[in-house]
Parts: sequence; structure tokens; C-alpha cells
Amino acid sequence: MTEAQPSSPAGGDPLLQPFGLRHLTLRNRIVSTSHEPNYAEDGLPTERYRLYHAEKAKGGIAMTMIGGSAVVAPDSPPAFGNLRLYDPAIVPLFRRLADSCHAHDTAVMCQITHLGRRSSNYAGDWLPLLAPSPIREAAHRAFPKAMEDWDIARVVADYARGALACKEGGLDGIEVEAYGHLLDAFWSPLTNRRDDAWGGSLDNRLRFAFRVLEAIRDAVGAEFLVGIRMVLDEDADGGLERGEGFEIARRLAASGLIDFVNAIKGHIDTDEGLSHVIPGMGTPAAPHLPLVADLKRELGLPVLHAARINDVATARHAVASGALDLVGMTRAHMADPHIVAKLARGEEARVRPCVGVGYCIDRIYEGGPALCLHNPATGREAELPHEVAPAAQSRRAVVVGGGPAGLEAARVLALRGHAVTLFEAAEALGGQLLLASRLARRRDLIGIVDWLAAEAARASARLRTGVYAEAETVLAEDPEIVVVATGGLPDTGFLGDGEAHATTTWDLLGGQVPPGQEVLVFDDGGSHAGVSAAEFAARAGAKVRYVTPERIVAPEVGGTNYPAYFKAFGEHGVEIVLNRRLRAIRPAGNRLAAELWDEYARQSNEVTVDQVVVEHGVLPLDELYFALKSRSANLGAVDQAALLAGRPALPTCNPEGRFRLIRVGDAVASRNVHAALLDSLRVCREL
Repeated sequence: MTEAQPSSPAGGDPLLQPFGLRHLTLRNRIVSTSHEPNYAEDGLPTERYRLYHAEKAKGGIAMTMIGGSAVVAPDSPPAFGNLRLYDPAIVPLFRRLADSCHAHDTAVMCQITHLGRRSSNYAGDWLPLLAPSPIREAAHRAFPKAMEDWDIARVVADYARGALACKEGGLDGIEVEAYGHLLDAFWSPLTNRRDDAWGGSLDNRLRFAFRVLEAIRDAVGAEFLVGIRMVLDEDADGGLERGEGFEIARRLAASGLIDFVNAIKGHIDTDEGLSHVIPGMGTPAAPHLPLVADLKRELGLPVLHAARINDVATARHAVASGALDLVGMTRAHMADPHIVAKLARGEEARVRPCVGVGYCIDRIYEGGPALCLHNPATGREAELPHEVAPAAQSRRAVVVGGGPAGLEAARVLALRGHAVTLFEAAEALGGQLLLASRLARRRDLIGIVDWLAAEAARASARLRTGVYAEAETVLAEDPEIVVVATGGLPDTGFLGDGEAHATTTWDLLGGQVPPGQEVLVFDDGGSHAGVSAAEFAARAGAKVRYVTPERIVAPEVGGTNYPAYFKAFGEHGVEIVLNRRLRAIRPAGNRLAAELWDEYARQSNEVTVDQVVVEHGVLPLDELYFALKSRSANLGAVDQAALLAGRPALPTCNPEGRFRLIRVGDAVASRNVHAALLDSLRVCREL
């Protein structure tokens, strides 16, 4: 990378000041720290991977760090789509990615690691996993082999070869990963029980790390940037504590082998531990910043940090206070890769907020690609724009429904230059997100609504609430485009006559019905709604029995989110019943009898409670759509091949029709917020 020439940032914003990292001048203080979005193909950073990082570079970020735990050896099998540094094919792909980012004066580094025990024995080449001692890793249920002398020598050489591949690929540096993986497993008393030269005293426990760093330096030379992402305090009984963590950082800094420290706190060998290392919604902003600030004061090396610094104000404080040098806004850049560009233009209020819902990382740990709940273009840069282009001709557009799907449709159509009117029957915008945000811990979800509404209004869309739009209401606007985003209503019809006795999660979370004293929550959705209702009722003082037909609780709620529910369930004594399906609700005196069916044992039992709360998705509110369908030019049809190819997707099926008609979100079928936003973006951006 050609050394960036720092400009004079307007207003002296601390975040926009340049920073020198040895020979490299970074154009501002904002970075995206290493994470693995699971966009790789066969362990290689191909086009999807490249475009994802190039978009952040285009958006003005100083540095993007790729390869969230790029692995150096075959006996470190990928756990979540990791890059494979030992594949020679990676070098030219690194060069292509680096060139794309360097073109925007954005530096690129790669995090490298050996996962150690944090993977599966039954993946990749089925080689035994390695660790200092044969201690099981809970999150991956892996039993590792205690490393022998020849393993140690081989892995040290693997690290050096992996670092060299990064240098040959034109990257600006590397970051060696040391939290929850092999390197720091030697440091921690929890995972190193050795009684040889590699265990016991701190000198011995650090021996492996120094061998690795020395081998890396020998391979890449003194000028290539090498840093370490390291744990300062494992926050676990018997684990590495702050005193030793700081001493390790001091020794590493004094060695001259590293150029920066990226500091974190916590342990990741359980989902509960991971949920604090990567804090989510409902947790304080920047919870580990004081610890990092203490390290910064005494270390003498540049310090990076990222942990729930997902808004500009918190990031600015972190830099201005001197707590760190470079601030990681990683998930924030999934929500909006153009944060820096907006800051530089004086448009801070237009930054799309990361609400901390964790949809991105939870998908990764479930084996899927990272997606932002709030920004459907992230990870789809080849197909969808982050910035909407204007249309060749302005048209009149009507959107019915002010939930996320309707607001996104109004935003995109208005940015296209169309004259947009949105009708929402309720007095407030937001749809189901208003309900979801009623659980105090998830109140930040309302940030999605606020941003979509503000952006739609800024683009001159008229947002009219308290208007129940029927076909005549829509036709009176003489529209050329109609988007039906009317959502759905809770589906309890499977209960037959018992439907009249059911309370929906909407009733409960919306405040229409208070929790009873003894409540059964039946969750057949598997996502946040059911467990949110159970937590809501329990916090209100109800005795709650949570029932699901699944073999686990809420399978659609990922690893960084479910620990908070389990914590609340444990604190409030929520009873969990798996593998039971609600088949009927009948009156039982002044109470209700719920019939629960065990499909495996082929038997049922009855439970008597005060209230039965049901989550079974929604059925579309589609009356308006079908009332308008025959009058539309496309008869409601969508050319799916054209839609997926990014072409106009509403064909002319009825030449007499005056408008194009599309329905989106839950008005089509019961799905999540991301699906609703994706529906609207990919069809409306071509209208």
C-alpha cells in the first residue's frame, strides 16, 4: 500500500485524525477488526469476500482486517468458514483484495491462527485437534490431543508460512490471534496443565508464543507489521487474570516482535462466555474499555480494541479520552460500511445504526454467512447496492404498511426519485418491531424503525399514520407503483375451537393482555418472539412454563443471544418443556387446560394454567393485495429470474393495468425482519 497522505479533517473530529502505525499512515482512527463472515469458497477469499471488504474501503475506513482466524495448518480445520493460509491459491486472491482496498487508501491486515481445540475432530481432514493439554472445549465438544515436541515444531513453522503468504499477498500486516485458540491456550492455567518446558511458570507458558512470533519475524522481516489480538483477563475461575495478562502484554511489547496489541477480555469456550466477549443488545456500551485504557497507559505500543463500540459517539469518546489508538467498529460496519464517509460529509445522523442484535455473528456460528438484520446489502455487494441510484423517470408510488418492509420500500422508492406516500393504520410506525422492543433488553430494535423512517422522510416520502388504507384509498392516489406491506396477524387457527382461549405473544408484549399468575408459553416459532414473551411474563411475576415442540429452546436464536434468555429463565424459575406440541386449549373452571402432545411417546397430557400464550407465526393480511391484483399491470406477478439477476422484475401481464403491484414482508409469508427488508430493497431498487 502506498502510504496515505493525511488530509486535514474538518472540525478536528478525533475519529478522523490520521494515525501512524510504524511506517504506515492510517487515514483515520476507525478500523474493522478481524472476523470471519463465512463468505469464503473452499477456504479462499473469492469475489463475495473481496467485495464485502472493498465496500468498507470505499466507505472511508482506515483499515479492514480480514481472515477472522485464518488457519495456518490442516490440523486446524475451519470451524466457521475460515480462510486456509496453507493453500497456495490464496496469495493471488489476497493481492486482488488488497489492491481493491488500497485503491481507496485503506490498509488490509489478516488475522492468523491455529484454532487448537476450538474446532471439530470430525471436520476437514479428520486430523486430531491440538492443545497444550487434553482438556475438552465445551462449545465445540472437542477432545484434543496434548501436543508433542514434533507437533510444536511443525505448528511453529506453519505459523511462519501462513504469515509469509499474507506478505506475498500484498497485505499490510498480520494479527496473531491469542484468545480461545492455541497460542493463548499455553498461557492459561485452565488449558495448560503441562509439567515440561511448555507449562508451569509464566516463562514456560510463554515459550510457545515467543517461538511462533520469532519464526514469523524471521519469515516476514522487520518491516512487515505484526500485531497480536490477546486476552488480558479470561474472566473465568482459575483462568488467566488481569495481572498475568498485563505482564504478558508487557513482555510481548518489550520483545520488539510486535507492533500493536488488540486487547480483549473474556473467554469463548462456552456460548455464555462468548456472549460477554462479543456483547449484544441490552448490554452496556464498550464494557471492556476501562481495562483497555489501563493497558494503554502503560504499554508504549499502539492499542486497538473492539467490543460493543457500535455507535459513533462511543467510538469518539474512546479515541478522544486516550483509552485506545484505533477503535474497532466491526459490527457497525456491517450495518453501514460508509460510516467514515458520512462523518466526513457532516452526515453523522444518517449513519445506519447497529442495534446489537447479533444476527450477523449468530448466523456465522450456526454455519451460515454473516448477514446484517438491518442492512440486506451487506454480504450481497455483487447483487445489491448500499447506495440507491435515482430512476430515469419519477413515478407516483403508494406503500401500505409502516413496518420494516413498508418503510424500506418507501425509503428506496423515494431515493429513486419517486413521489411516495405511505399509509400506516396504526398511530405509530414500526409494525412488529414495536412489539419486539417492548422487552426492555431489546428496546434498541426501535433504532431500525427510527432510521428507516428518518431516511424515507429525508428523501421526501410522505409517511401518513392513522390511515387504514383500502383499495379505494390507494386508487385515489392514481399510483403507478403500489407496494403492499400490510404484514400479518398471529396464527392460532391450528387450535380450532381453542383459538378463542389463546393469548398471543402480540397481546402480551403489546400490553393488551397482562400476564396471568401461572402462564404456559407455547413457542412454535423458534425465534425471539416466544422466548421474549416467556421472559416478559416471568419478569412481571408470573410462574412460567415454556413449551416447545423442538428438541432445543428457540433454534432460530443464536449463540450470542440465547444466554441472556437462559439467564432470565434461571433467575425467574422458568420451567422448560421440550418435545411437546400444543394441540388444544379448553376451559377448566376459571382456568385453562392445555393439551400437550408428545410425538415420540405418542401420548398427551394436560396442564392447567391461568393463561396460554401462543407463538405460531403470522398469517398474511393480504385482502388489500388481492383487491388490487386484477387491476394491476403485472397481476401481482414477479419474474423471479429477473429479480435475482437485478433486472426489473414486474412483468406486464395486463396491458390495461395502471400500476405495478408487489407485496413484501409478512404480507407474503411469516418471516423475519431481514427477509422483509430484503424483499423491499431488491424489488424496489429497479422500479
